[in-house]
Amino acid sequence: MSTFFENVSLTAMILFILLIIVPIVTLIWLFFYDRGQKQHSILRNFPILGRVRYFLEKTGPEFRQYLFSDDNSGKPFSREEYLHMVLPGKYKSSLIGFGSKRDFEEPGYYIRNAMFTKQNEEMRVDNSELVDTRHYVIDDEGLFTRREHMEDIPALPWLLPPDDAVVIGPDCREPFHVRSLLGQSGMSYGALGKNAITALSKGIGMAKGAWMNTGEGGLSDHHLAGGPEIIAQIGSGLFGYRTPEGEFDIKKVKEKAAIPNVRAFELKIAQGAKMRGGHVEGEKVTEEIAKIRTVEPYTTINSPNRFRQFEDHPAMFEFIGEIREAGGKPVGIKVVIGSKSEADELSNWMKKTGKGPDFISVDGSEGGSGATYQDLADSLGLPIKTALSILDDSLREHGVRDRVKIIASGKITTPDKAAIALALGADLVQVARGFMISVGCIMALKCHTNECPAGVATTDEDLQRALVVDEKKYRVTNYILTMREGLFRIAAAAGLDSPTKLNRSHLVYMDERGRAHPVHSHDEHLSVR
Repeated sequence: MSTFFENVSLTAMILFILLIIVPIVTLIWLFFYDRGQKQHSILRNFPILGRVRYFLEKTGPEFRQYLFSDDNSGKPFSREEYLHMVLPGKYKSSLIGFGSKRDFEEPGYYIRNAMFTKQNEEMRVDNSELVDTRHYVIDDEGLFTRREHMEDIPALPWLLPPDDAVVIGPDCREPFHVRSLLGQSGMSYGALGKNAITALSKGIGMAKGAWMNTGEGGLSDHHLAGGPEIIAQIGSGLFGYRTPEGEFDIKKVKEKAAIPNVRAFELKIAQGAKMRGGHVEGEKVTEEIAKIRTVEPYTTINSPNRFRQFEDHPAMFEFIGEIREAGGKPVGIKVVIGSKSEADELSNWMKKTGKGPDFISVDGSEGGSGATYQDLADSLGLPIKTALSILDDSLREHGVRDRVKIIASGKITTPDKAAIALALGADLVQVARGFMISVGCIMALKCHTNECPAGVATTDEDLQRALVVDEKKYRVTNYILTMREGLFRIAAAAGLDSPTKLNRSHLVYMDERGRAHPVHSHDEHLSVR
């Protein structure tokens, strides 16, 4: 019995030391350490308490996201916007209950509904070949538990019929016939890890008809893993298209063009979140990525502000022509519109020379990036709705609109936003962050650090383990299918048999006083900006 009490006493003494003595000693040590350090003023004046302040500051974004911000607050996407990207991918459904959470007192665009809508059988859509995908079904959901399982389902593809395909570069040796109104915007291997790129490739490939833009980091085997159609982007750093000395290598264009899945090339002149070249931290640049980009491993990469191969429109058109001739496939440019005069200058040179890009990817200033600077992201370039109408007007005024297709990007993450972009002048729509969220992104805002907790925007092998390709690929497929279905659903509600027929006459703009304004047709050149 005495041995028992001795053991109890020893245990109590150990617990007393661990729970009382150690914390007190630690606090005393922190007090004197904080008083003596010279870096933080708050800690010198308020030892320990200052650490509580820094802890709250560090964890503030997470608390606000999950506890304090309402569903329609939060940047760059609100909780509501985030769920509109997550749920279609996971459950292949975009149904809501009770009513919209949109603030109908705020100014904004609305799509005109028709008195007599179209029936499903009246739509010009190709749903002949079903897509095999999987989605989650909730079995039981309680306060602390959720049981769900995955089911195989056949899904409608919601493709444009061959006769309605958007044809990019009809005069090229190999035009690009696009039958999906939605594709993935440029995201590089390096900015995203191999698991994320592979999941995107496989998911986009299963959805049929959609395209994947490689971003400026070059084409990798991970991009090709799922067999999607590829737009191969060439940035100012020429990654994947350069010699070891950093010079442009036309032979590599020919090599990429020989791959059947590569359907077009795109020169990245500018991106919405940054008017300069790309940036990748050295710790993200693995040996594999360095080999693809022809750079030194584990060295921070900064692309030049612009291409050194040209500095005006005629020279840029010549460079485009060189790539088009070498590859035989369409060549486009990715730009950010800054003004009407800038769009007019591009259009005028296209008219004057008879040359130019086969397509223009126009990115709004609200577009995202793996790494950029706050000043560039916040204040340079015009938002996508304004930029689209300006570019479309300018190309029409100069009589060159029929030669070039417009692809819109910039926080276009739901079918209604995509429909508005199409009505404002886009031929196609592309998305980046919607796809990132489909493969697991939780908006941790750590894309530039290589510490993405979801394993998406990181090349760290341990962190990438979180992203299971064979699960996330279905979410990508489902996101694409629900986006395309939503576009046809909106078109039907507007009295149209295809979303390709959306134009500005199908939009109204409600101002801050609740007055509805028509969004004028192209020939009036008076679009509400």
